[in-house]
Amino acid sequence: MRVALNADLLKEKIDNIGGAITIAYPMGLPAWDPVPHILKDKDEVAGADFKKILDPATATLWFAGKEFLRDGIVKDRIRHEKTKVTVKLQKKGSSAPARQPAVTEAERKAMMAHYFKKQEEMKKLAENDEDDYLHSAWANSNSLKNSLHGASDGVLFRAGGRRL
Repeated sequence: MRVALNADLLKEKIDNIGGAITIAYPMGLPAWDPVPHILKDKDEVAGADFKKILDPATATLWFAGKEFLRDGIVKDRIRHEKTKVTVKLQKKGSSAPARQPAVTEAERKAMMAHYFKKQEEMKKLAENDEDDYLHSAWANSNSLKNSLHGASDGVLFRAGGRRL
């Protein structure tokens, strides 16, 4: 939208979120919920991890393994408007943050189970490489002919003794 962010605009958006919460929860949120504390800008939110709170003056912004410069704008780094940009904040002087995994833990477990099952099936097929199935009745190449003639094994058609 090419609108520069400022403190007034952010305050307005926070007020909008507070209004939406008031509409959604007219009786109010429970005392243990951190949302009202965050909206009132209280520093001591119960259960919050204060190690993740960074100083805005010294924090650095990272995208695609590269650090954004403070005097640069996002438009200089991103070429297409429709590109999804996921950025991370780090302390100044720290290295690039770890990349997010391409698949989630649940998807990874499902894939591992699938490939393990497939590997076990391939092992069973490799062990059963014999031709023992060729001796069964369903593998007989003359079974159609025998069924059409109404004959079974052991019936002779000619005096020469040719068997089907």
